[in-house]
Amino acid sequence: MGKLSGKVALVTGAGSGFGESIAHSYVAEGANVLVADVAVENGKRVASEITAKNYPSGGKAVFIECNVIKKADWQAALDLAVKQFGQLDIVVNNAGTTYTKQDSMGVTEEDFDRVMTVNTKSVFWSVAVIMPYFVERKSGVYLNTSSVAGTRVRPGQVWYGASKAWVNRITQGLAAEYGPHGIRINSVCPVRGTTALLEKFSGVPDSAEERARFAKTVPLGRQSEPEDVAKSAVFLACDDSSFISGTNLAVDGGRLAA
Repeated sequence: MGKLSGKVALVTGAGSGFGESIAHSYVAEGANVLVADVAVENGKRVASEITAKNYPSGGKAVFIECNVIKKADWQAALDLAVKQFGQLDIVVNNAGTTYTKQDSMGVTEEDFDRVMTVNTKSVFWSVAVIMPYFVERKSGVYLNTSSVAGTRVRPGQVWYGASKAWVNRITQGLAAEYGPHGIRINSVCPVRGTTALLEKFSGVPDSAEERARFAKTVPLGRQSEPEDVAKSAVFLACDDSSFISGTNLAVDGGRLAA
């Protein structure tokens, strides 16, 4: 029996990075997972690779194309979860984006709008569509992928950090609002990690030298890996954290404390 046996999870942005690792870890712990992504080929690849793993837990994965800023896509995801697996228990709002690290005056309106829309409106629609279902069932778990930038905004990523500060605040507000309905809402807040967005966050090409430079700013001596976030995501979704809600969990090797 895995920690998520019998659960059904929807993971957005699951075609790469943190979301991909979360999807694998959830299935390994017994959950059935909807691998949701707007990047169709990546999403199909992840679902296929999970199936090929044939995890002993018996969990399964199915892909669904999902643009997280469209209400209709959220409704389609909920409908598929119920049709395919009979229920939905966990929503992981993992899809997100950023712009290349730069002076805040140089960020284009297009980049600003994209970051704010993807990072905030996606959560809004997830609540509008999925929360009524959870309220009716009197149970459910939301997990938002935020960032340590939502607590301490660094130069060059100010607008991105502001979008994640919004995620942190609504995580707390939603937890207070819907806790009486048996619903838990938390966020996981990684430091810069090994994902497709790495070079955007650093503003320079990825290299061993750049990783070593950044590692010196982290007390535990490295940047985050997708597996670090996935392990935290399992904990915050399973019964081990049944009395934890409204928490923005830093997965940052101590960087916020430094």
